[in-house]
Amino acid sequence: MAARVSSICWSAIRCRGFVEVATELYGTASCPHTQEMREWLEFRGREFVEYDVEADAEALQRMFAATGGQRTVPVLVEDGKVTQIGWHGRGCIVGSGPAR
Repeated sequence: MAARVSSICWSAIRCRGFVEVATELYGTASCPHTQEMREWLEFRGREFVEYDVEADAEALQRMFAATGGQRTVPVLVEDGKVTQIGWHGRGCIVGSGPAR
């Protein structure tokens, strides 16, 4: 699992296993909109787990399942539900899957 854990949430095991973190960020290292959403979450003091869907095929498949095949990042998932796709109307296209 290639997850980047926010500075607030110091361990992926802590965040995804024993203490459930309700916020997940799916994005890519090369997408500036992912970076902007990450910085916004950190500024707000939110605990989250970040997945780089270019480096983690399982995370890409989870993102596709959550979004119905949407290929735009960043994707913000809160409490198991997609709450935002893209950042201020912008995003980056990733992976192979149905274009939406």
